[in-house]
Amino acid sequence: MFLRRLLPDNFTLTLLAVVLAATLLPASGQVATIFEWITNLAIALLFFMHGAKLSRQAILAGAGHWRLHLLVFACTFILFPLLGLALRPALEPLLGKELYLGMLYLCALPATVQSAIAFTSLARGNIPAAICSAAASSLLGIFVTPLLVALLMGVQGDNGSTLDAIGKISLQLLLPFVLGQIAQRWIGGWVNQNKSWLKYVDQSSILLVVYTAFSAAVIGGLWQQVPLTTLLLVIAACCVLLALALVLTHLLGKWLGFSLEDRITILFCGSKKSLATGVPMAQVLFAGSAIGVLILPLMLFHQIQLMVCAVLAQRYAKREEAPQIATV
Repeated sequence: MFLRRLLPDNFTLTLLAVVLAATLLPASGQVATIFEWITNLAIALLFFMHGAKLSRQAILAGAGHWRLHLLVFACTFILFPLLGLALRPALEPLLGKELYLGMLYLCALPATVQSAIAFTSLARGNIPAAICSAAASSLLGIFVTPLLVALLMGVQGDNGSTLDAIGKISLQLLLPFVLGQIAQRWIGGWVNQNKSWLKYVDQSSILLVVYTAFSAAVIGGLWQQVPLTTLLLVIAACCVLLALALVLTHLLGKWLGFSLEDRITILFCGSKKSLATGVPMAQVLFAGSAIGVLILPLMLFHQIQLMVCAVLAQRYAKREEAPQIATV
């Protein structure tokens, strides 16, 4: 059972197959243009479905725990970028500039929604707070991530370019999400009843973006830029970044006096980065073959965080229940 949880899941294996397909049969010319249009539509559908299935009641249920939410947001949007900058003297010479920028992009992203909630639930943490924090982080990321990208990655241009990026992301990601929330009263029940197969909408959107991005990257010479030794170094860098994030989120929760259930929520919501949000955002924020290199650290970090957090969640799940105090 332990070994099974360390093995890649079916989606990760499919993701690797898509990267292989893009390497052997990259889309180019008119085919690439068609894939870009399909990808943009798929991304809009992805965020529409997120809006339709995310319950406003569930979000409001955990909204009052403001200290926990502030700490999660600080870990996501402040701690991670600071770690990325602190590791620069070691990472940039080892990985090269483009892959290091990919690490910084990873650090600027919001937290996951589904997996953060799932692991918190498995570990018996504060589930309503996890739902609220993860959902709010995803929405905040639409505005905060472009600003962090401009700050961390040294994007050239004035404030107008950053505002333009926020505008594009709002149009492509936030607007479909809001429309999904509006439509929830009519289709929310249907979405919840069919979520077992609707998850393939999410996964298909990500796979389309990855294929389109890696096709452009392969044509631009991605695998000449990223040999096997460099790939192993990126994996090691992702492991170090995740280890630091896990240790620091655990210690911060403990030092600030949160309960064990809250610390579990902080750990799983504050240490994770969203592939589902990060890949579509990269499609909007960056252009050309650079996308493939920039999302490579994110793809690796995604799988590593799933494996490590699965083990941690299992360990927390096995703890004994706190003794109940009898009342007279």
